[in-house]
Amino acid sequence: MSSPLPSRRAFLQASALTLAGLPTAAALLAGSATATAQTIAPDSGAATPALPPLDRFPRLMQDWLIARVREAEASGQALRQAVKTKADAEAYVKSVQDRIRQCFGPFPEKSPLNAKVTGAVERDSYRIEKVVFESRPSYLVTGNLYVPSGRKIPMPGVIGVCGHSTNGKAEAAYQAYAQNLARLGYVCFIFDPVGQGERFQFPADDRKKSRMGGGVAEHIQMGNQMALVGEFLGAWFAWDGIRALDYLLTRPEVDPQHVGVTGNSGGGTQTTWLCGLEPRFTMGAPSCFVTTFRRNAENELPADTEQCPPRVLALGLDHCDFLAAMAPKPVLILTQEKDYFDTRGSREAYERLQPLYAALGKPDNIQLHVGPDPHGYSLSNREAMYRFFNRVTGVSNATTEPALTVEKDEVLQCTATGQVADLQSRTLMSFTQETTQTLAKSRPGLRGEALQQAVRGALKLGPAFQPGTSIPVADYRILRNAGSRHYPTKSYCTYAVETEPGIFALLTRLSAEALTSRLPKAGGAKAILYISHHSADAELRDQALIKELITASPEAAFYACDVRGIGDSQPDTCGPDQFLKPYGNHYFYAAHSLMLDRPLLGQRTFDVLSIIDLLHAAGHQEVHLAGLGWGALPAALAALLSGTVTEVTLKNALTSFDDLAANNDYHWPYAGIVPGVLKHFDLPDCYAELQAKKLRSFEVWGAADGMN
Repeated sequence: MSSPLPSRRAFLQASALTLAGLPTAAALLAGSATATAQTIAPDSGAATPALPPLDRFPRLMQDWLIARVREAEASGQALRQAVKTKADAEAYVKSVQDRIRQCFGPFPEKSPLNAKVTGAVERDSYRIEKVVFESRPSYLVTGNLYVPSGRKIPMPGVIGVCGHSTNGKAEAAYQAYAQNLARLGYVCFIFDPVGQGERFQFPADDRKKSRMGGGVAEHIQMGNQMALVGEFLGAWFAWDGIRALDYLLTRPEVDPQHVGVTGNSGGGTQTTWLCGLEPRFTMGAPSCFVTTFRRNAENELPADTEQCPPRVLALGLDHCDFLAAMAPKPVLILTQEKDYFDTRGSREAYERLQPLYAALGKPDNIQLHVGPDPHGYSLSNREAMYRFFNRVTGVSNATTEPALTVEKDEVLQCTATGQVADLQSRTLMSFTQETTQTLAKSRPGLRGEALQQAVRGALKLGPAFQPGTSIPVADYRILRNAGSRHYPTKSYCTYAVETEPGIFALLTRLSAEALTSRLPKAGGAKAILYISHHSADAELRDQALIKELITASPEAAFYACDVRGIGDSQPDTCGPDQFLKPYGNHYFYAAHSLMLDRPLLGQRTFDVLSIIDLLHAAGHQEVHLAGLGWGALPAALAALLSGTVTEVTLKNALTSFDDLAANNDYHWPYAGIVPGVLKHFDLPDCYAELQAKKLRSFEVWGAADGMN
């Protein structure tokens, strides 16, 4: 059977598969003269005992996500269940095609393929041609064309798309289906995905491996980055597949009336997307991918950037809809009993498609095969695919796969060194950087209300916080004291502020006196609101900025805040210790937020704005808003939008989104990225506007510093 990508397996195994009567700020600091910049000890000069950061709401993000995904699923199901007649079905197919295009955006104009056959390998009943073509100008794709020998032409064609194999098209299971399709009488063209095989975008000096590990690691590094300019990595994958089909159809051996697509895992993803995007395919067989978005979310299963189409959930789409876009053409859903892509979801997808195919008069054209194995394009699934394609094309009666000889990777190489980098192929990142430069030159320098509107739009803040809009002040819970936390005060109280149903921002009010009641009335006093980087609890103990803020404004009330998914609501999902992993739960919620068309940075900015409104309602007429690191992003954006904020302090703030887009080796989480932001504004625009609010920004962070 097929072996999953080692790095992907490692990721998954690591995931366990892997407040007048208020005391002044000066009073708050009484007794803390011995505190140092790194350790603030309010009562003695002794070192602060190490305390694990508070995390009292670790399932908050997961519970919220599941509720939103279930809402999206219900919305989609209502549309599917309304299909009763053939006309309904045809209208539904057209609807999903249109919505899919909205997710993937416009494709570029087709450019010359400039295809070259760089060599061939003759075998007993087929030959393997080594092909290099340009899916975009100077952007090279490598593939192997398996051509049957001694057969009458034209023959059916198949595009083979690869899963997360480091060696791409040379993976044994993918060789196996390509070889056997050729033996059966199909012309099969299997090509390397970007970041795999001969298409490493971060090749090591020896060209034998990727310096990022290839596959998943390369995909999320370049895929997350390109979102800044409004691109989606899955669309680039799909475009490679569309251009591969263009090449296949130039071959006289291929019958355009019979052209299929198949692939496993990441290749199953590509197959599914291509079924929804390319009408020339006449049959499809995605393996080990098709399930439901709800199953993946509930099962805490991260997926690569290209597997998470923007707005897909907001548009009511699910995996089955990409296959519905092809209806009533023949489609076989291949799954495995022991797969981490939940087979229950595979059957649900199949059952959702059955009424559609029946209404279109082709009930037998949608099929489901459940193999007995773990994740992979195993023999059982490959043979099921052969039988299905044979039934459609009539090209062969064979039902089993003979013993095959696996070629060495070097035999199948299309390039002399094994990497297109040595043919001066452009990298995907170079396109992102080119677009970044173009946008920087054409983007208007927005100011005032125009900038605010651009920020609201990019963050998807919706009707809330629009000019003239009045929304209810957020309710909150008063949390019981968590004991001595060694803060720079004798007492504190934490409030769980419900910024939206099911979501709480954790707000800690420092106090010199016991405080276990509602927010104190401020009587017009100024407030300092600090937005944490990783944990308000930990940073109240050891962050020098906090002591500096309190000392500089002794008349102000001090609050520290964890926005959703940070500190006191840091997720514990996707396996143990996954928060800071590139493929961990922070990434998981950022990706799903984009699928819901609600960027996580927008959600966190919403939290900050809600807290500011709450403080204003409590009597704070002015707020000094401060942010550290990751917290500096929502702090800056909220400060821009709030009239209550009169002063802004940022430490370790990101220089610009442009810097992230221009640096291949950037290190910032997906949660800090806003899709298409560079089409509208950049952070320096916001910082310039915040000069009117006495912005002080210091120790700024560049593209490489976001995981400090």
